[in-house]
Amino acid sequence: MIEKKSNLKFTVAVIFIAVVVAFEMFVMPMYRVWQQNQEGKAELARAEQNRQIAVQEALAKAESAKALAQAEVIRAEGVARANQIIGESLKDNEAYIHYLWVEALRETKGEVIYIPTEAGIPITEAGNRKRRQDND
Repeated sequence: MIEKKSNLKFTVAVIFIAVVVAFEMFVMPMYRVWQQNQEGKAELARAEQNRQIAVQEALAKAESAKALAQAEVIRAEGVARANQIIGESLKDNEAYIHYLWVEALRETKGEVIYIPTEAGIPITEAGNRKRRQDND
């Protein structure tokens, strides 16, 4: 009976080893192929999602650039219109221009101002400037 039990244990061990070897030889390679296939699918899905994110970000940047450009055009049109209004109001209005010049002179404190002559050549004050610096 001990011999039968020993033979039975040996047979069970041999069958178990045969099953493990068969599992390692046939099932595991198929599992590895399946696993690599699943990993490839997951990586492909990640790459596709990253591509879609990049496309959406680029579209958002393009839309933002268009909106900023449109705002800049509107601002430039406003500046052009304001310049036109100011230019028209200064035409033939020597008194107002003279007033603005006098106001600008009031705001300058201790600065040298060159006034152009009729020929367009400024009157220089090189000698006076040197004397002023020496007095300061």
